[in-house]
Amino acid sequence: MSAFVDSNVLIRHLTGDPPEQAKRATEFLRGSESLILVDLVAAEVVYVLESVYEVERERLAELVRAIVGFPAVAVPDEALLLRAFEIYEQYRIHFAESYLAACAEVSGVGVVASFDRAIDRVPTIRRLEPSA
Repeated sequence: MSAFVDSNVLIRHLTGDPPEQAKRATEFLRGSESLILVDLVAAEVVYVLESVYEVERERLAELVRAIVGFPAVAVPDEALLLRAFEIYEQYRIHFAESYLAACAEVSGVGVVASFDRAIDRVPTIRRLEPSA
């Protein structure tokens, strides 16, 4: 059976919190054959692990890469998601902006419209700041 996997299952597995749900989540992940991880859920995992569990950026990227590497986990555009995590880790910008930068790279558009100057750290794209 295929199923979309929610962030709460992944977070329970990754954090061990709360223990009973964490155990069930881990067993579920190990026993599943086909789980679909969408980008929005990956972003929510990042948000929760950063804000609630205060997981360091490098460790967080490592954890999500491990989830993507699970045999049962399928990601609609794995290369895009993994590139977003590379940008997140390497250029130390928020995940949403990292994802936008990865989208700009992969699509060939090469430009992100944003007021967020942190995007300027990514040399492979150009930030376009809206003006009056």
